Amino acid sequence: MWETIIGIEVHTQLATKTKIFSGAATEYGAEPNTQACVIDLAMPGVLPVLNQKCAEMAIKFGLAVDAEINKESVFARKNYFYPDLPKGYQISQYEHPIVGKGHLELYFKDGSTKIIGITRAHLEEDAGKSLHDDFQGMSAIDLNRAGTPLLEIVSEPDMRSTEEAVLYLKTLHSLLRYLGISDGNMQEGSFRADVNVSVRKVGEPLGTRAELKNLNSFKFVEKAIEYEVARQISVLESGGKIVQETRLYDPAKHETRSLRSKENAQDYRYFPDPDLMPLVLTEAMINEVRANMPELPKAKAERFKSEYALSDYDARVLVAQKETSEFFERVVSVSGDAKLSANWVMGDFAAFLNKNNLDISESKVTSTALGELLLRIKDNTISGRIAKEVFEAMWAGEGSADQIIEAKGLKQISDSGALEKIIADVMQNNPEQLVDYRAGKDKLFGFFVGQVMKLSGGKANPSEVNNLLLEKLKG
Repeated sequence: MWETIIGIEVHTQLATKTKIFSGAATEYGAEPNTQACVIDLAMPGVLPVLNQKCAEMAIKFGLAVDAEINKESVFARKNYFYPDLPKGYQISQYEHPIVGKGHLELYFKDGSTKIIGITRAHLEEDAGKSLHDDFQGMSAIDLNRAGTPLLEIVSEPDMRSTEEAVLYLKTLHSLLRYLGISDGNMQEGSFRADVNVSVRKVGEPLGTRAELKNLNSFKFVEKAIEYEVARQISVLESGGKIVQETRLYDPAKHETRSLRSKENAQDYRYFPDPDLMPLVLTEAMINEVRANMPELPKAKAERFKSEYALSDYDARVLVAQKETSEFFERVVSVSGDAKLSANWVMGDFAAFLNKNNLDISESKVTSTALGELLLRIKDNTISGRIAKEVFEAMWAGEGSADQIIEAKGLKQISDSGALEKIIADVMQNNPEQLVDYRAGKDKLFGFFVGQVMKLSGGKANPSEVNNLLLEKLKG
């Protein structure tokens, strides 16, 4: 029986306006080489100066995962050659990172949980970018990213399945956005994962790992791990050996392929950067960051359960993304009904976002507008079924809930006299079913409800229909 062992290194870009060791801008999408100053270009005689905001953001992350915050950390030079690395080394942290051991708790759909250890998190600078597509027979270098601040978050090899790995990344991604220290934009490279995968027979020592480099979507992570696990098992079962190496995932071919042999720490020749003093944190600085921590997902889920009487599952789903939790609370502030609001935000509203491949910030229906629609369900102006029709029209831009209800004549029929007439017509038109119902076939009650709703155009008040039908069908 083979067991999968997974550890993940995440490089997340910190949401600072300037770079980690220079005053150059970090804004995404600028023209190539317009955001690289003399420090980023490694001109002779220039000296790096640490951006204090980066240290504060690292502390914030450390506090969020209950990690050790090291009062003294050291920047080191990680030496390697790459065309888009002007200095010939990267400024990183090695033996003495700013954040030590911590943990992240995962919540699964079945209600179970698992703790994933965080080994460390350290600050470093990003390299530039090599451009190949637009230059036939040559490569170009864009150094806008050079010096961009990164927080590298290293997990323990505690994950045992693709499901756990993807959930870990989604949980970490959500946490970083809650903290406000990264936008987490995977398409722009703000959140990138290097996944270390190995397999072993249960109970045996850890196997040789392969590193899957620079995965920038949860789907790619899932597919890459699945392929790599199958590849390693196939190699081992055929008598081969796994080589420690770095591999790239090709989504077009759905395969991983070797990029280079995996470097060890000694290959990088780490040593303390002589241009940067050790980073010394005071208790006052750490306490100031702690005092300004936002409400995190776990605490928000507990509040949603107590304040809104939501189930644990509903609360977890709603707080999984910061923007969703905020949207939900704005809907509740208008509708006054937490359970109804939760059902709609997680149900029809989420379905429309997914169908149209939109982020919640791009929604065609605002939180206020959705709250006003739910008010019309609560006051029995419309039924829940009609509300779906109204919501679709709102999404299409046909107006507010009230405007659409009025224009399309969708108000619910609650008048007992009108409903009694509809019920009488249904009973008259279905004499056989009426005889069978009165003879004891109670399941036909649903048939009569359906016929009343059909004859009313779906506008009959369901609870009133049920009450009146029970009375009239007795005979």
